[in-house]
Amino acid sequence: MPPTDSPARLQTARGAPRPRAGASRARRPPPGSGRRSVTVDQHEIVLHGRRVVYRAGGSGPGLLLVHGITSSSDTWLEVLEPLARHFTVLAPDLPGHGHSEAPAGDYSMGAYANGLRDLLVALEHERATLVGHSLGGGVVMQLAYQFPELCERLVLVSSGGLGPEVHGLLRAATLPLAEHVLPWIAADWIRGGTARLTSLAQRLGLEQGADMREALRGHASLATPTARAAFVHTLRAAVDPGGQRVDARDRLYLAEDVPTLILWGESDWIIPARHGHEAHAAIPGSRLEILGAGGHFPHVQEPAWFVEALERFIEETDPARPPGPDQLRARLRQRARLGNSK
Repeated sequence: MPPTDSPARLQTARGAPRPRAGASRARRPPPGSGRRSVTVDQHEIVLHGRRVVYRAGGSGPGLLLVHGITSSSDTWLEVLEPLARHFTVLAPDLPGHGHSEAPAGDYSMGAYANGLRDLLVALEHERATLVGHSLGGGVVMQLAYQFPELCERLVLVSSGGLGPEVHGLLRAATLPLAEHVLPWIAADWIRGGTARLTSLAQRLGLEQGADMREALRGHASLATPTARAAFVHTLRAAVDPGGQRVDARDRLYLAEDVPTLILWGESDWIIPARHGHEAHAAIPGSRLEILGAGGHFPHVQEPAWFVEALERFIEETDPARPPGPDQLRARLRQRARLGNSK
């Protein structure tokens, strides 16, 4: 991609999302009125007998923010309070991540989506704009697919599930016996050697900055056997030695009535920014913003850029209306190819 003088570029495919009659838009307060102090606190709830930890705060339209693998709600710390000035923010630790207990055994995208639906219902959130980073992008796409009535808008940040390419380190971690190597990689003497880890990260193509900090934090999260098991099971549900094995591209046409924002770092080392461009072309009315020289964690690298892009997107679009059964049936039948089996 050619270099850009500005930190971000905006592209819109096939025009802006169409206004929806009768839907109310989220409006930002006038300049200066949104500077009030808002706190976002950590809470926990027991769902299906297991502890789920989440951060929540603010008031206004709902925002659900879902992190990626080896991460937690900590990844959103720089953006939660600014967003909570205008929105009700909810950022959970996915099961087996952060401080949430691991699930009984199902680490699939569908299981994560079911858990998020149950969390939203338990906390009395009727609908929300769904924001997902990396693995979390695949999870919120699955959530919108399984429960479209919950989804007002979709925001995909360096998202998984949009193509097979992914960093070789993650592909290697799905190989047989990887779970026996992880305890050595996550051993105390390695986790305590910042210089050793920094050197390794640099060999993998990372520079000092947000991506390296998040990579080191993700490595530290593998300190316990439970966390390592959750990592391996989650990764193998989404990735194999050939790359990403969960692919939402064939169903993106179902999102054509859902306002969609795609955010990516131009120099993403985990998932190539090309996936964002291809998803943008496949979703009518979607918006794409690329952070120049940005890595895999644009919301950490440039939190003000992320908050401004998200706020502007929500202000300028109307929430999607849940598709009725007739609309969904017609759309599926239009795309289906019927034939006789032999």
